[in-house]
Amino acid sequence: MRNGADQGPYNDRGMSYSLREVSAMLGLSPAQIRAYATEGFLDPERGPRGELRFGFHDLILLRTAGELTAANIPPRKVRRVLQRLRDQLPEGRTLTGVRITADGERVIVRDGEVVWNPESGQSLFDFAVADLARKAQPLIHRNAADARERPHEVDADEWYELGCELEMSSIEQAIDAYERALKVEPDHPDANVNLGRILHEQGAPQLAEKRYRAALEGDPDHETAAFNLGVALEDLGRTADAVRAYKRAIELSPGNADAHYNLAGIYERRGQKQDALRHLKTYRILRG
Repeated sequence: MRNGADQGPYNDRGMSYSLREVSAMLGLSPAQIRAYATEGFLDPERGPRGELRFGFHDLILLRTAGELTAANIPPRKVRRVLQRLRDQLPEGRTLTGVRITADGERVIVRDGEVVWNPESGQSLFDFAVADLARKAQPLIHRNAADARERPHEVDADEWYELGCELEMSSIEQAIDAYERALKVEPDHPDANVNLGRILHEQGAPQLAEKRYRAALEGDPDHETAAFNLGVALEDLGRTADAVRAYKRAIELSPGNADAHYNLAGIYERRGQKQDALRHLKTYRILRG
């Protein structure tokens, strides 16, 4: 893969962005960006010539910092919010469901039904991470094209990370990236899981089942693959197999509330009231 300063090389977190690209996307000066990086709120890496490269999590933090600064929030407050936001951003690459809102000095992050506060006020700003993803879209697609021109230089992990980035703008290209990852490494667990999830969402649970089982062959302890397999099997009407998959997901991750909820539903439909109540009680405890 081309690894020049403005060609968007890959790192272990996926595609990265140059200082110039980040400045153009967010309207922050290079000096401001360097200052936040120096203060330890960001997690940039160094390119081949020692230049700073920023990941997508860094873009979220910088966008938030810019909005807070524009709202005249004191620098000390901005730093405290950024530190807590950095620590609590959801794990993983799929962040487009996240919405960040500032109300006075408090920042609220919503991830689906989950709400948490990195800092504990009139409304200052409200933006969806998906909006930021759209700004990054041209860079992501440029790097996808660059990777397709040099497929022999891209390994399975890099294709997987690129697929995660592409999901924010093009499902078709994301599928292509995951398939390329699997050509390099057929049992790549995460690429199989993500491809299976897309196929499942497109109404193909049988194809999704194959991907989830392939993921479990690559990593028998992959709890997401086990849970998703249960959902696919349930959608296929194979409830006995689904129960086994959900139980495996719980074995791997006892705190998997959704697996308990789905098991409760199956047992309820079977007339197994005690089993249903037991899993529903656990679900409610886990959900708090």
